[in-house]
Amino acid sequence: MATRGDPEAPRVVLALHGRGRDPDDVRTTAARFGEVPARFVAPAAPGGSWYPKPFLEPLDENRDALLRALGVVDDELARLADAGVGRDRVVLWGFSQGACLAAHHLLVRDPRPCARDWCCSPAGASVRTRSRRRRPGAPAPTPAILRSVAHDPWVPAHRVQETASLLLAGGARVDLRIAPATST
Repeated sequence: MATRGDPEAPRVVLALHGRGRDPDDVRTTAARFGEVPARFVAPAAPGGSWYPKPFLEPLDENRDALLRALGVVDDELARLADAGVGRDRVVLWGFSQGACLAAHHLLVRDPRPCARDWCCSPAGASVRTRSRRRRPGAPAPTPAILRSVAHDPWVPAHRVQETASLLLAGGARVDLRIAPATST
């Protein structure tokens, strides 16, 4: 097996599905990319939701479920590391609620860089915290891609822009695009 830092080491996409979805939905979406030189790992949220309330609700409304969801991400990253796949070979990808979870993980829980943090449309906003600030002293040079639409009914564009600003402040290289259309 290839080792960390080795260009031949496996690449893995840790894919986090949206609310009311499941890993099969992520796999179907991933198939649209065509052949990709990576393996997709897609854990399932209990009951199809990483946390019960919308991410705009106070943190206390989602705290216990959010902590469990962040634990799932931590466990998957640890399992991959044990298999010889370092974070430099992992793309953290989320859609909708999964994208919010991915952003929250990078901004609040564990800002060590992955190969890429890809928060897809419609999403890319960190779950609300009291300060909404990154942990001090934790650089995140991760390239981050955020996509959304201007009038998304679940994730306001200003929250996606705020997440992009927080990622930039932490040292990430951010590619933010907010389409003028509405989501369907």
